Amino acid sequence: MIKILRFLLLTLLPFCFCCFPEITALKDGEDPTIKTMEDFSGYPIHEPHFPNTVSSLSVDIHSLQKQIDELSTFSDTPAPSVTRILYSDKDVLARRYIKYLMGLAGLTVREDSIGNIFGRWDGYEPELAAVSTGSHIDAIPYSGKYDGIVGVLGAIEAINVLKSRLMAGSEALEKALKKTVDNQNISFLDAARSAGYAKGEEDLSSVFLKKGNYSAFVELHIEQGPILEEEGISIGVVTAIAAPASIKVEFEGNGGHAGAVLMPNRHDAGLAAAELALAVEKHVLESRSIDTVGTVGILELHPGAINSIPSKSHLEIDTRDIDENRRNNVIEKIHQSALAIAEKRGVKLSDFKILNQDPPALSDESIIKAVEAASQYLNLGHKLMISRAYHDSLFMARISPMGMIFIPCYKGFSHKPEEFASKEDIANGVKVLALTVAKLSRY
Repeated sequence: MIKILRFLLLTLLPFCFCCFPEITALKDGEDPTIKTMEDFSGYPIHEPHFPNTVSSLSVDIHSLQKQIDELSTFSDTPAPSVTRILYSDKDVLARRYIKYLMGLAGLTVREDSIGNIFGRWDGYEPELAAVSTGSHIDAIPYSGKYDGIVGVLGAIEAINVLKSRLMAGSEALEKALKKTVDNQNISFLDAARSAGYAKGEEDLSSVFLKKGNYSAFVELHIEQGPILEEEGISIGVVTAIAAPASIKVEFEGNGGHAGAVLMPNRHDAGLAAAELALAVEKHVLESRSIDTVGTVGILELHPGAINSIPSKSHLEIDTRDIDENRRNNVIEKIHQSALAIAEKRGVKLSDFKILNQDPPALSDESIIKAVEAASQYLNLGHKLMISRAYHDSLFMARISPMGMIFIPCYKGFSHKPEEFASKEDIANGVKVLALTVAKLSRY
């Protein structure tokens, strides 16, 4: 099944709230919780169009945890791991579950032609640009049940509290998607059609969102690192998302029998790959910045036999930094090393391709302040921090002011079955999200 561009599944939950003069005193029969929300956000909350209006600021964390656990069962690998690849049968079932929960929350639900799911809560002036929040529900092989999911189910719960990437695309991305295939040579469009999407469509531009569609985008997410837990802090206020780049490298050598070809006569594509992997580490450390990181996540050898000298090698490298120029300088150093290694070892550098090279994204100052204000209002410890992981917000930043809210995750575990966030931390994150979108919806 296709496993590229995981950010394509971006579940958005737009809001458009009303705005009236601030109310300073409780009226007869007025709900004190609604009054609290009104005082914080600067406008009254009235929902005559929908049932189940706000009656409590408390998060139903038991129901939310049950939903997280339920969603984790839509997996192609046994618990506690979760594997849910884009457009797989389990992914389609998970989408149905999300749409069902959106419907229960009173949202108007729609999907675009490639399966992005939108749940909308209209205010009194729905023509205004909405505040949006959300994340992804796909899961890389053998990962955990909280990555992305907290930002989707937590967003729905935030609405319940208040009531009771492809969309930032380009023509270049559209063309790339049409040519993209997975390791089984299944194209992106064919995979989408197998899941019931993109029927009869060759033009994907219909899913692109324009600047101004949303007045703000806020994503709730587990930190995917250990900082918040180690420092005993409840909320991370993300100021920027690091700029990631992916590189594909391939070497070709002569191969041969592991016993018959003497060492001086070898042109080993495997050793060329190993040397380049060490060069990646070297060049990253040379930057002298803690924000520069590099990873060789894939290293494959052909023919892959213990008694055969590798004739081909394939590497995929991830490097990222909050400073785009510094990251690009590392990429160039990696390229020069690949050329030098190929010449020294007598192998051919058959491919060196930058698969993607995204710019960093800075959080909008108004969103940072709104998250800080919500954290302070709830007496939750918080700190400003950089996100070094890829997030949907990185792409939404192209079309909308962006911000992120981090909650702690156990020992920083992410993308593995041990991934965990406590009920208390999830509830705190949902409360901060609810207050933040309420604040941002004021105009």
